[in-house]
Amino acid sequence: MPLNTTTAPPFVTVLVRGLLAGLVAGLLAGAFAYVAGEPHVEAAIAIEEAAAHTEPAAGVHQHEDAPVSRNGQRGGLFLATGLFGAAMGGLLATAYVLLARRRRTYDDGRSGLLLAGAALLGAVIVPFLKYPANPPAVGDPATINQRTVTYLLMVVLGLVAVWAGSLGYRAVGAEAPWWLRVAAAVGGFLLVTAVSYVVMPSFQEVPADFPATLLWDFRLASLGTQVVLWTGIGLLFAALMQQGRRRAAGVAPTT
Repeated sequence: MPLNTTTAPPFVTVLVRGLLAGLVAGLLAGAFAYVAGEPHVEAAIAIEEAAAHTEPAAGVHQHEDAPVSRNGQRGGLFLATGLFGAAMGGLLATAYVLLARRRRTYDDGRSGLLLAGAALLGAVIVPFLKYPANPPAVGDPATINQRTVTYLLMVVLGLVAVWAGSLGYRAVGAEAPWWLRVAAAVGGFLLVTAVSYVVMPSFQEVPADFPATLLWDFRLASLGTQVVLWTGIGLLFAALMQQGRRRAAGVAPTT
């Protein structure tokens, strides 16, 4: 009779699936960023160039050529999102394997989606609400290193918040009502997030005359790109894992 269980796929197989899912999702995210974000980038660059022409005394080089042309930057957008997506897919696959023994569900598709959702929440949404993306012409160049370090630290704290929520969910116990477990998870997540927001410094560097609509359109496009990326990674990785599971079950030995 056919066996009802299949062995877990080797790490290399899972990693390849994660890399492939991430690459495709990264290209999809690049397409979204090109359509939804590039017009706002162009508008912000126009504002930056106009400001440079009206402030010659500030030491701005009006005719300095950019190291990479705008056409080159547009083409590099897909390369950057594709490589970034592949890297994130590889990290997701690695986490999937490392957390295999701690998962309470053996549904490969559900596990992949939950991991991608956790990454989206902790590594993207939590940092975004504290440090939203800014277009060109926004931000003090003197603070770029500090802003980069604090943002990366906020990513780590966001993932810690997700981990705290997971601990809260597990700490209540499986015999407790589902709403109590959810409440414990939300409480743990919000506690770490709130403390992080209070402790981490804030940066108010948006010029007073910068168009508010352009600023928020750019930020929404930036967030949307990340949502497309992680949604794509989760769905594609889950589909590949499910397909691999069905294929392994179909060729399982019989007794």
